[in-house]
Amino acid sequence: MTEVNPKVSPEELSNERPSKISKTLQEDGDFCEEEEEKEAVDKSMKPGLQRYLVAVEYIGTRFCGSQQQLNHRTVVGVLQEAFHKFIGQPVTICLSSRTDAGVHALSNVCHVDAERVSKRKPGEVLPPHEPAVVRKAVNHFLQKEGDIMLTDVRSVPGDFHARFKAQERMYFYRLLNGPELLSIFEKDRAWHVSEELDLAAMQEACKVLVGHHDFSSFRASGCQSKSPFRTLEELSVLEMVSTPHFPSITEREQNGSNEEGQDSFCNKCKTGLPTGSISNDIMAVDSKSGTDLGFGIRRRHRCYVITARSRSFLYHQVRLLVGVIKSVGTGDLKVSDVERILNARSVTAASPMAPAHGLYLGHVKYELP
Repeated sequence: MTEVNPKVSPEELSNERPSKISKTLQEDGDFCEEEEEKEAVDKSMKPGLQRYLVAVEYIGTRFCGSQQQLNHRTVVGVLQEAFHKFIGQPVTICLSSRTDAGVHALSNVCHVDAERVSKRKPGEVLPPHEPAVVRKAVNHFLQKEGDIMLTDVRSVPGDFHARFKAQERMYFYRLLNGPELLSIFEKDRAWHVSEELDLAAMQEACKVLVGHHDFSSFRASGCQSKSPFRTLEELSVLEMVSTPHFPSITEREQNGSNEEGQDSFCNKCKTGLPTGSISNDIMAVDSKSGTDLGFGIRRRHRCYVITARSRSFLYHQVRLLVGVIKSVGTGDLKVSDVERILNARSVTAASPMAPAHGLYLGHVKYELP
């Protein structure tokens, strides 16, 4: 898959980050956050400015990454335009986490400083808008975009920085497994792997990689981070109900006879990316049985979700980790090879990187004031 390499504009670097910090930014991909860096504190907040912490979800397919670029559609560019339309003056968006072209976000976070000026009396500064008003108004200007919206807004102090106050970042990666062609409803939403995957082997591979390690084998050659060491708090893979999920006749018959079974089934089939594993009975209904499902009824893929959780990640670290885990699942690598790759401390030892379109930034954790 060919990826766009987003560039960070000089204006953005000068406005948002000190020179020391700007050197750690990547061409494209996850933020490489240096653990020894001090928190950036903005002490020059103008009276009347209100800082808002904003959670945003988006489908990454039509974005050329998250960071602003000239002549390219980006997450920051679209958000800044929407805020400009709302408050009537330019703003600067500071993201907590960068995402590549094609990567999605269930919840990315940014902060923005906005001043509410009277339209009747130009120059008169009014009390800041309530967060609910900001969310509703900006979403009004985003609705025509069709692939991005604000999900939460909160007022925070002027020294609260979306990037440096983040305590943890969580990513999800979706693998859809099976020989059938991928549904158009899943296009650019998951990595389709046609070979059968060994879930138990993938789970064992994850155990090797959890913890504090030198992840030189899992950072792209363009990584500018000073240290290859990171602590993976979690790396796991679970089988989930694939989404969108519509129950088959068999499932309805099995679970429609009693209220308890129906509730249990509904809990298993919630939309989104669940956090718990499910039993194989539902997943196996279509994927492995030779049963004729009827004309026009599509066989579903098995769905595996890989979760990676850490304070910060190296450039392309998650996608390189997924590439190795998938190779263990297909049998191209053994679990013992994972430790060999980790100890090699060279990205050339790793398997090909997973494509961007299966990756989702799931959550950024804060201790909010």
